[in-house]
Amino acid sequence: MPVITEIEDLKRIYRRRVPKMFYDYAESGSWTEQTFRENSSDFDLIRLRQRVAVDMSNRTTASTMIGQEVAMPVALAPVGMTGMQHADGERKAAKAAEEFGVPFTLSTMSINSIEEVAEVTTKPFWFQLYVMKDQDYVRRLIQRAKDAGCSALVITLDLQLLGQRHKDLKNGLSAPPKLTPKTIANLATKWRWGIGMLGAKRRNFGNVVGHVSGVADASQLIAWTSEQFDLTLDWNKIAKLMELWDGKVILKGILDAEDAKMAADLGADAIVVSNHGGRQLDGALSALRMLPSILDAVGDRVEVHMDGGIRSGQDVLKAVAMGAKGTFIGRAYIYGLGAMGQQGVTRALEVIQRELDVTMALCGQRELADLGRQNLLIPEDFEGRWKA
Repeated sequence: MPVITEIEDLKRIYRRRVPKMFYDYAESGSWTEQTFRENSSDFDLIRLRQRVAVDMSNRTTASTMIGQEVAMPVALAPVGMTGMQHADGERKAAKAAEEFGVPFTLSTMSINSIEEVAEVTTKPFWFQLYVMKDQDYVRRLIQRAKDAGCSALVITLDLQLLGQRHKDLKNGLSAPPKLTPKTIANLATKWRWGIGMLGAKRRNFGNVVGHVSGVADASQLIAWTSEQFDLTLDWNKIAKLMELWDGKVILKGILDAEDAKMAADLGADAIVVSNHGGRQLDGALSALRMLPSILDAVGDRVEVHMDGGIRSGQDVLKAVAMGAKGTFIGRAYIYGLGAMGQQGVTRALEVIQRELDVTMALCGQRELADLGRQNLLIPEDFEGRWKA
């Protein structure tokens, strides 16, 4: 068993074990990937203020996100095709999150369906919604999430059309993968992944296949999906979806102060400052860099979470100290899942929690609620370098 001390250790194993098209799907952004890279590198610009001779005993990383108690302010982000990273990936990730005490968010474009994840969990999970043109399908999807007991609806706002991701196009990304000479050659080197997939409960999109007329295989699904993202999505439609759900709502994909104000006006329980992991508008600023202006814009009117570039407990601490109430991790847990299945997701969460806990202590704090900008050293131009 390899010694895992940081997320990068899991990433190295993940790259060896998972087919190239699914590794590239997770580990890439759109166009030049500038925003994808800066989501992570901007965390390096913020330094930590070390304090000594303070009581560091009896620490806790516990917190709440939209009123839900969490072991640390981290949720597993919705990631499409998680079940292609590891057999029954969504089911395994959801179980790991539940046992650890953090929220799991199931993607609309998951492999395992809402019902299949509900089969293996005992506590409510969150469901992420992509808004499609087929309103009947969207209504039925929301009802399925309600029937499964999902405790929050996460509506993604920043994917009305798909950003161009060069690697996905070149790899011919699909689920299950198309058996071309190129993919067959790569799959032949990923025998551990292949054996797992032979016993998987599902290998196609469980929330779509069988629930949409005329979609029965991968080729039909790709055609349907490419036509279905709702280009006309606006705040009125979002309000109607919130009313239809009639429960806790998180609006994900906010990267502008004016949009944050609109989300607060609608009465969202939380917003997620996010640029879709750098997979949509390349050239947008990182989520971390946009976080302060959005916090200033909404104050305490809505809970603010952050997603993008988090690879360590120190990254979580920096986001929380800047004012975020919670964070989402995607790639960090996918590395663990692809490397070691459910055990790998647990290990990723353990690594992040330990880093968060130790860093908090060395910053002179015992509780997350006491963290603030006084614990950070922020460059003078970090927030004001770019002006609209």
